[in-house]
Amino acid sequence: ITIRMYYDEHAPPHVHAHKGGSDGVFTIKDGALIEGRMSKRDAKLVAAWITIHEDELADNWERARQDRKLKTVDPLR
Repeated sequence: ITIRMYYDEHAPPHVHAHKGGSDGVFTIKDGALIEGRMSKRDAKLVAAWITIHEDELADNWERARQDRKLKTVDPLR
C-alpha cells in the first residue's frame, strides 16, 4: 500500500492510499475512509498505520500546507 500526501489539498487533513486498482482517502484524525474503495483488510491496515503515526502525519499536513518538504514516516511493521 502506497500512502501519499499532496501539497495543494483541501480539509480535512487526510492521506491518499493506493494498492493495485484500489484507492482510498483516509482522515488523519481517526483513519476513517472518506472517499474511494479499498478492501476491508487494506483499509484496516491503513487506519492502524494512521493511528500509530497520527502526530507525524499531522505535522506533515502542516508542512505541506506551508509548501515545506515532508518528513518520511515509517511503514507499518
